[in-house]
Amino acid sequence: DPKFIVCDEPVSALDVSIQAQILNLLMDLQEERGLTYVFITHDLSVVKHISDEIVVMYLGQCVERAPTKELFANPMHPYTQALLEAIPIPSLKNRGKKRKLLTGEVVSPIDPKPGCRFAPRCKYATDACRGRDFQLKDQGNGHQVACVQFE
Repeated sequence: DPKFIVCDEPVSALDVSIQAQILNLLMDLQEERGLTYVFITHDLSVVKHISDEIVVMYLGQCVERAPTKELFANPMHPYTQALLEAIPIPSLKNRGKKRKLLTGEVVSPIDPKPGCRFAPRCKYATDACRGRDFQLKDQGNGHQVACVQFE
C-alpha cells in the first residue's frame, strides 16, 4: 500500500488509446487509495490530465513550476513554451504547417557551466543568461520561473 509512486515515462511507448486506459487506471487508483505520483515525462499533453502541479526541468535544472492549468495558460520559460509547441494538435488547419524546431547545442549534463542550461538553444538568450544559476522566482498564482526575463 504505497502512498507515493514514481512513474518514469509510463506511457511513452504506447499508442494513444492504450495511453488513455493506463492514465485512467492511474487516476482511479490515485483517487481510491489517496496516492501521490511523481510523473516523469517529456510529453506535457500526458501530464495535463493527471497532474495538479507541473515542474519543468531541463538537464536537471528546474526552470518552471506551476499549477497545471496556469502552466498551460501562461507558459513563461522558453523551454516550457517549446515543449507545449511540440504537442501535436490534430486539425486540418495544421496540415502542412511547419513545426518550430529547437536549434543549438545541448549542454553536457556531466559538468555544466553556471547559467541557464537551455541558453544555447534559446532564441531569447543573452549574456545575462550565462555565468550564474537562476532560482525559481514567484510570478503569482503559484507560478514560479527561473529565467532572466522574470527577475
